[in-house]
Amino acid sequence: MGVQHDPNPGRELVAGIDGRAYARHPVRTHLVTDADDAVDVVRRYTGDLDAGVRLVAVSERMVAITQGRSYPMSDIRPGRLARLLVRFVTRPGYGIGLGTAETMQLALREVGTARILFAAAVSALTKPLGIHGLFYRLAGPQAAAIDGPTSYTIPPYNQAATLGPRGPGREARRIAQAVGAPVAVIDANDAGCNVLGASAGVDRRLVKRLFADNPLGQAREQTPVCVVREVDWPTDGVGPAEPRRRLTPP
Repeated sequence: MGVQHDPNPGRELVAGIDGRAYARHPVRTHLVTDADDAVDVVRRYTGDLDAGVRLVAVSERMVAITQGRSYPMSDIRPGRLARLLVRFVTRPGYGIGLGTAETMQLALREVGTARILFAAAVSALTKPLGIHGLFYRLAGPQAAAIDGPTSYTIPPYNQAATLGPRGPGREARRIAQAVGAPVAVIDANDAGCNVLGASAGVDRRLVKRLFADNPLGQAREQTPVCVVREVDWPTDGVGPAEPRRRLTPP
Protein backbone atom coordinates (compact mmCIF):
# COMPACT_ATOMS: atom_id res chain seq x y z
CA MET A 1 0.00 0.00 0.00
CA GLY A 2 1.32 3.49 -0.87
CA VAL A 3 0.64 4.97 2.55
CA GLN A 4 3.34 7.06 4.21
CA HIS A 5 4.28 6.10 7.76
CA ASP A 6 5.62 9.58 8.48
CA PRO A 7 3.60 12.80 8.55
CA ASN A 8 3.86 15.65 6.11
CA PRO A 9 6.38 18.31 7.20
CA GLY A 10 5.04 20.39 10.06
CA ARG A 11 2.04 18.09 10.54
CA GLU A 12 1.12 15.48 13.13
CA LEU A 13 0.42 11.86 12.30
CA VAL A 14 -1.64 10.83 15.32
CA ALA A 15 -4.60 12.71 16.76
CA GLY A 16 -6.31 12.12 20.08
CA ILE A 17 -10.09 12.58 20.13
CA ASP A 18 -12.33 11.71 23.09
CA GLY A 19 -9.65 9.48 24.60
CA ARG A 20 -9.01 7.55 21.40
CA ALA A 21 -5.98 7.69 19.11
CA TYR A 22 -6.24 7.89 15.33
CA ALA A 23 -3.29 7.44 12.98
CA ARG A 24 -3.76 9.54 9.84
CA HIS A 25 -1.57 8.11 7.06
CA PRO A 26 -1.13 10.49 4.10
CA VAL A 27 -1.02 8.84 0.68
CA ARG A 28 1.27 10.30 -1.96
CA THR A 29 0.06 10.06 -5.56
CA HIS A 30 1.20 11.11 -9.00
CA LEU A 31 0.17 14.56 -10.25
CA VAL A 32 -3.54 14.01 -10.78
CA THR A 33 -5.14 15.53 -13.89
CA ASP A 34 -8.49 15.46 -15.66
CA ALA A 35 -7.31 12.33 -17.47
CA ASP A 36 -7.61 10.42 -14.18
CA ASP A 37 -10.63 8.96 -12.41
CA ALA A 38 -10.90 9.56 -8.67
CA VAL A 39 -11.90 5.97 -7.97
CA ASP A 40 -8.90 4.60 -9.88
CA VAL A 41 -6.49 6.98 -8.13
CA VAL A 42 -7.62 6.05 -4.63
CA ARG A 43 -7.77 2.33 -5.36
CA ARG A 44 -4.33 2.36 -7.01
CA TYR A 45 -2.52 4.07 -4.15
CA THR A 46 -4.28 2.59 -1.13
CA GLY A 47 -4.27 -0.99 -2.37
CA ASP A 48 -6.06 -3.64 -0.32
CA LEU A 49 -7.33 -2.08 2.88
CA ASP A 50 -7.72 -4.19 6.00
CA ALA A 51 -10.64 -4.20 8.41
CA GLY A 52 -8.82 -1.83 10.78
CA VAL A 53 -9.26 1.15 8.44
CA ARG A 54 -11.84 3.53 9.90
CA LEU A 55 -11.92 6.01 7.05
CA VAL A 56 -10.41 7.07 3.75
CA ALA A 57 -10.45 10.85 3.33
CA VAL A 58 -10.12 12.30 -0.16
CA SER A 59 -9.32 15.90 -1.06
CA GLU A 60 -12.21 17.66 -2.76
CA ARG A 61 -9.70 19.40 -5.01
CA MET A 62 -8.38 16.10 -6.33
CA VAL A 63 -11.92 14.92 -7.09
CA ALA A 64 -12.75 18.21 -8.82
CA ILE A 65 -9.59 18.04 -10.96
CA THR A 66 -10.51 14.57 -12.20
CA GLN A 67 -13.92 15.98 -13.19
CA GLY A 68 -12.31 18.66 -15.35
CA ARG A 69 -13.30 21.44 -12.99
CA SER A 70 -9.88 23.13 -12.75
CA TYR A 71 -9.24 26.02 -15.14
CA PRO A 72 -6.10 27.98 -16.00
CA MET A 73 -6.53 31.55 -14.82
CA SER A 74 -5.65 32.76 -18.32
CA ASP A 75 -8.74 30.95 -19.69
CA ILE A 76 -11.20 32.69 -17.34
CA ARG A 77 -12.72 35.95 -18.59
CA PRO A 78 -14.24 37.83 -15.65
CA GLY A 79 -17.11 40.20 -16.42
CA ARG A 80 -17.81 43.64 -14.99
CA LEU A 81 -19.91 42.28 -12.14
CA ALA A 82 -17.14 39.93 -11.00
CA ARG A 83 -14.62 42.78 -11.08
CA LEU A 84 -16.97 44.92 -9.01
CA LEU A 85 -17.90 42.32 -6.41
CA VAL A 86 -14.34 41.20 -5.76
CA ARG A 87 -13.61 44.60 -4.21
CA PHE A 88 -15.92 43.77 -1.33
CA VAL A 89 -14.65 40.27 -0.57
CA THR A 90 -12.13 39.66 2.18
CA ARG A 91 -9.64 36.98 1.28
CA PRO A 92 -9.50 34.11 3.77
CA GLY A 93 -6.24 33.83 5.67
CA TYR A 94 -5.50 30.39 4.21
CA GLY A 95 -5.72 31.13 0.47
CA ILE A 96 -7.29 33.19 -2.30
CA GLY A 97 -10.92 32.11 -2.13
CA LEU A 98 -13.10 34.50 -4.15
CA GLY A 99 -10.54 37.26 -3.77
CA THR A 100 -9.81 37.52 -7.50
CA ALA A 101 -12.08 38.53 -10.37
CA GLU A 102 -11.47 35.13 -11.98
CA THR A 103 -12.57 33.07 -8.98
CA MET A 104 -15.53 35.41 -8.46
CA GLN A 105 -16.54 34.80 -12.08
CA LEU A 106 -16.48 31.06 -11.41
CA ALA A 107 -18.66 31.59 -8.33
CA LEU A 108 -21.21 33.58 -10.32
CA ARG A 109 -21.36 30.78 -12.85
CA GLU A 110 -21.43 28.00 -10.27
CA VAL A 111 -24.04 29.20 -7.76
CA GLY A 112 -25.84 31.94 -9.69
CA THR A 113 -25.78 35.72 -9.78
CA ALA A 114 -28.76 36.17 -7.44
CA ARG A 115 -27.19 34.20 -4.59
CA ILE A 116 -23.82 35.90 -4.91
CA LEU A 117 -25.45 39.35 -4.99
CA PHE A 118 -27.50 38.50 -1.89
CA ALA A 119 -24.42 37.25 -0.02
CA ALA A 120 -22.47 40.37 -1.04
CA ALA A 121 -25.28 42.72 0.06
CA VAL A 122 -25.65 41.09 3.47
CA SER A 123 -21.89 41.08 3.94
CA ALA A 124 -21.64 44.77 3.07
CA LEU A 125 -24.37 45.63 5.59
CA THR A 126 -22.95 43.55 8.45
CA LYS A 127 -19.21 44.20 8.14
CA PRO A 128 -19.48 47.70 9.72
CA LEU A 129 -21.12 45.96 12.69
CA GLY A 130 -18.07 43.75 13.14
CA ILE A 131 -19.75 40.65 11.70
CA HIS A 132 -17.45 38.81 9.31
CA GLY A 133 -17.65 35.62 7.27
CA LEU A 134 -21.28 35.89 6.21
CA PHE A 135 -20.46 36.17 2.52
CA TYR A 136 -19.03 32.65 2.25
CA ARG A 137 -21.69 31.23 4.54
CA LEU A 138 -24.54 32.67 2.47
CA ALA A 139 -22.91 31.99 -0.89
CA GLY A 140 -22.87 28.33 0.08
CA PRO A 141 -20.40 25.44 0.18
CA GLN A 142 -19.90 25.31 -3.58
CA ALA A 143 -18.72 28.93 -3.59
CA ALA A 144 -16.60 28.41 -0.48
CA ALA A 145 -14.96 25.35 -2.06
CA ILE A 146 -13.55 27.35 -5.00
CA ASP A 147 -9.76 27.39 -4.80
CA GLY A 148 -7.68 30.12 -6.37
CA PRO A 149 -4.00 29.93 -7.31
CA THR A 150 -1.27 30.32 -4.72
CA SER A 151 2.49 30.38 -5.11
CA TYR A 152 2.93 27.34 -2.86
CA THR A 153 0.52 25.09 -4.78
CA ILE A 154 2.08 22.40 -6.95
CA PRO A 155 2.32 23.39 -10.66
CA PRO A 156 0.36 23.69 -12.87
CA TYR A 157 -2.36 24.32 -10.27
CA ASN A 158 -0.48 27.32 -8.92
CA GLN A 159 -1.84 29.08 -12.01
CA ALA A 160 -5.36 27.64 -11.94
CA ALA A 161 -8.70 28.08 -10.20
CA THR A 162 -10.65 24.99 -9.18
CA LEU A 163 -14.35 24.58 -8.50
CA GLY A 164 -15.67 22.27 -5.83
CA PRO A 165 -16.41 18.73 -7.01
CA ARG A 166 -19.70 17.88 -8.66
CA GLY A 167 -21.73 15.37 -6.64
CA PRO A 168 -19.25 14.85 -3.78
CA GLY A 169 -21.60 12.45 -1.99
CA ARG A 170 -21.94 10.33 -5.10
CA GLU A 171 -18.16 10.32 -5.58
CA ALA A 172 -17.62 9.28 -1.94
CA ARG A 173 -19.98 6.35 -2.40
CA ARG A 174 -18.26 5.30 -5.66
CA ILE A 175 -14.85 5.30 -4.01
CA ALA A 176 -16.12 3.52 -0.89
CA GLN A 177 -17.55 0.71 -2.99
CA ALA A 178 -14.25 0.33 -4.83
CA VAL A 179 -11.94 0.30 -1.78
CA GLY A 180 -14.23 -1.39 0.74
CA ALA A 181 -13.97 1.31 3.41
CA PRO A 182 -15.95 4.39 4.48
CA VAL A 183 -15.00 7.48 2.47
CA ALA A 184 -15.34 11.23 3.02
CA VAL A 185 -14.63 13.95 0.46
CA ILE A 186 -13.20 16.83 2.48
CA ASP A 187 -12.30 20.48 2.01
CA ALA A 188 -9.56 20.98 4.59
CA ASN A 189 -7.28 23.95 5.12
CA ASP A 190 -5.50 25.64 7.99
CA ALA A 191 -8.80 27.17 9.14
CA GLY A 192 -10.56 23.82 9.56
CA CYS A 193 -12.36 21.12 7.62
CA ASN A 194 -15.70 20.79 5.83
CA VAL A 195 -17.13 17.45 4.77
CA LEU A 196 -18.59 17.90 1.29
CA GLY A 197 -19.70 14.32 0.78
CA ALA A 198 -19.58 10.99 2.60
CA SER A 199 -20.49 7.35 2.14
CA ALA A 200 -22.87 5.51 4.46
CA GLY A 201 -21.88 5.27 8.10
CA VAL A 202 -19.38 8.14 8.14
CA ASP A 203 -19.48 10.31 11.26
CA ARG A 204 -19.10 13.77 9.71
CA ARG A 205 -18.46 15.44 13.06
CA LEU A 206 -15.58 13.04 13.77
CA VAL A 207 -14.13 13.64 10.30
CA LYS A 208 -14.16 17.41 10.84
CA ARG A 209 -12.30 16.95 14.12
CA LEU A 210 -9.83 14.48 12.60
CA PHE A 211 -8.82 16.95 9.90
CA ALA A 212 -9.24 20.24 11.76
CA ASP A 213 -5.44 20.65 11.90
CA ASN A 214 -5.11 19.91 8.17
CA PRO A 215 -2.67 16.95 8.36
CA LEU A 216 -2.53 16.70 4.55
CA GLY A 217 -1.35 20.30 4.17
CA GLN A 218 -2.32 22.47 1.22
CA ALA A 219 0.92 23.13 -0.63
CA ARG A 220 3.22 20.73 -2.50
CA GLU A 221 2.73 17.65 -0.34
CA GLN A 222 0.94 15.81 -3.17
CA THR A 223 -0.98 13.68 -0.67
CA PRO A 224 -4.67 14.10 -1.60
CA VAL A 225 -5.72 10.87 0.14
CA CYS A 226 -5.53 9.89 3.80
CA VAL A 227 -6.09 6.48 5.41
CA VAL A 228 -7.26 6.66 9.02
CA ARG A 229 -6.91 3.86 11.58
CA GLU A 230 -7.79 3.78 15.23
CA VAL A 231 -4.68 2.69 17.16
CA ASP A 232 -3.52 2.03 20.71
CA TRP A 233 -1.60 4.78 22.45
CA PRO A 234 2.08 3.84 22.92
CA THR A 235 3.24 3.03 26.44
CA ASP A 236 5.87 5.79 26.61
CA GLY A 237 3.67 8.30 28.39
CA VAL A 238 2.30 9.94 25.26
CA GLY A 239 -1.41 10.56 25.69
CA PRO A 240 -4.33 12.00 23.75
CA ALA A 241 -3.24 15.57 24.50
CA GLU A 242 0.21 14.90 23.03
CA PRO A 243 0.00 13.81 19.38
CA ARG A 244 2.88 11.76 18.03
CA ARG A 245 4.62 12.62 14.79
CA ARG A 246 5.43 9.01 13.94
CA LEU A 247 3.75 5.73 14.62
CA THR A 248 4.17 2.41 12.81
CA PRO A 249 0.71 1.25 11.75
CA PRO A 250 -0.50 -2.12 13.00
